This record gives sequence, C-alpha cells and structure tokens, in this order.
Amino acid sequence: MNITLEQAEKVIAAAKKKATDIDTKMNISVVDSGANQVAFARMDGAWLGSADIALKKAKTARFFDMPTGEIGKLSQPGEPLYGIEHSNGGLISFPGGVLLKNKNGDIIGAVGVSGSTVDNDHTVATAGAEAL
Repeated sequence: MNITLEQAEKVIAAAKKKATDIDTKMNISVVDSGANQVAFARMDGAWLGSADIALKKAKTARFFDMPTGEIGKLSQPGEPLYGIEHSNGGLISFPGGVLLKNKNGDIIGAVGVSGSTVDNDHTVATAGAEAL
C-alpha cells in the first residue's frame, strides 16, 4: 500500500496549519512506502538546510518503521544502533519523522519535518500524520 498524492497533500496541509499555530516555519516532506518523496512544502522563510533534513527524517522513519526520535534513543553510545546514522547515505536520528498509516493500520509512508526545535518538529509531523 502506498500513500496517494491527495493523502500526502492532506498531511502537508495539516502540518502547515500546526506550524502556523505554534508560530514556526517548517520544511515538510512526505514519502511513500518505498521511501520515495511524494510531496514537499517549504514554508516561506523556513531554513534552506532543513529541506534535506525533512526528507531524511521521513526516509529514516520509513526505513526502520519507527519514529526518528525512537531511533535516536537506540543510536546513543552503548545502545544497539550506535552509529546507524552513517548508513543508507545518511540518516537523521532525532525527532521529526513519523510513520503514516491508513485506516487499517498499514504503513503507507512517512512524514519528516524540520525547521525548529526537535519537539516542535515532532509536534508538526504528528499533526500531519493525524490528518489521515
């Protein structure tokens, strides 16, 4: 199962609304179940460097089927995934990437958000995911 463009645009719209509500500017990337980018939005004034981070957060969440913040916990020194961020052409292992699921709970993609604190990134990504 894959996310559709219509669903991806819905995720982006909800994430943009949440970002506006908390007064921040974000880059928002949505990937399908194969980690291919389906949709992207860079809010006016959002950091240029965060565009790549948003995409990598979405891909990281999908590659390992867990929120990027959870991967971050497992990739600390002494933990089982230490150093994983150096694999797959570079991963992002801090909050802001979450899975996207359909009504049946099947993973259909992921959303990655970057442009503020990691807490804000995660909040905005979660708002996007909840739009489905």
